[in-house]
Amino acid sequence: MKSAGIILNCSQPVKRILAAWAVLVLSAAACRPAPGGPRQRAVVRVAAAADLNAALDDLARHFSGSHPVDVSASYGSSGTFYAQLLNHAPFDLFFSADVEYPRQLAARGLTAPGSEFDYAVGRVVVWVPAASPIEFGTEALRVLAAPSVKHVAIANPEHAPYGRAAVAALKSAGVYEQVQPKLVFGENVAQALQFAETGAADAGIVALSLALAPAAKARGRWAEIPLDAYPRIEQGGVILKWAADLAAAQSFRQFVLSADGRSVLERYGFFLPER
Repeated sequence: MKSAGIILNCSQPVKRILAAWAVLVLSAAACRPAPGGPRQRAVVRVAAAADLNAALDDLARHFSGSHPVDVSASYGSSGTFYAQLLNHAPFDLFFSADVEYPRQLAARGLTAPGSEFDYAVGRVVVWVPAASPIEFGTEALRVLAAPSVKHVAIANPEHAPYGRAAVAALKSAGVYEQVQPKLVFGENVAQALQFAETGAADAGIVALSLALAPAAKARGRWAEIPLDAYPRIEQGGVILKWAADLAAAQSFRQFVLSADGRSVLERYGFFLPER
């Protein structure tokens, strides 16, 4: 007795479709990581104060070179980030130029328990382009009151700690009334420096860490404002409660506070809080 059989008579178009499908399946299998193969690198999302623009990039390069973790940083004013984080903005770590913002987040129960840290104390300078006719005297802030200085850039003091420090320094020097009409506000301290670099302002009162960044260092001159002229800029951070990869965030936090991390921060003019 003959057994019944099924004969497929595939047309050429059908054969081509089946062949293409086979190629796709094989390609997908080839791209799938083999069991026990290298793990995908983790990513830590960081909301960082603008004064860290150069320093944190440097920290991230050193860290990622020795850890299977990449750092994705966004820079802005600490106050703006604080408002966003109150609404659970998608970041894992927050580096603030004002330690009070992380503390307030912790008080609201929005942070990983015990993850608060102080990482640096910021410093403030008056910065001008290299070709500027402005010459710093013994008190750099007083020159800003001269009629020849038309615009002075600072970070917006409503939400930027370095903006508040700039206002306090001008008042301490006794020139705030003369300089106040000349002030132009950047969204953050990095934008204030940009105004001075591009000529939108004659000078900027900005973070020393930005003045020491390679690009700004090559293009301008600066004079430091005495530390007692403005409130101490204590900078701190925290891991957010909704961090996507808590272990990776903790690893980067630990690196920043390590001897290697502190060495990078010192190169950018930060002095470091005693533990």
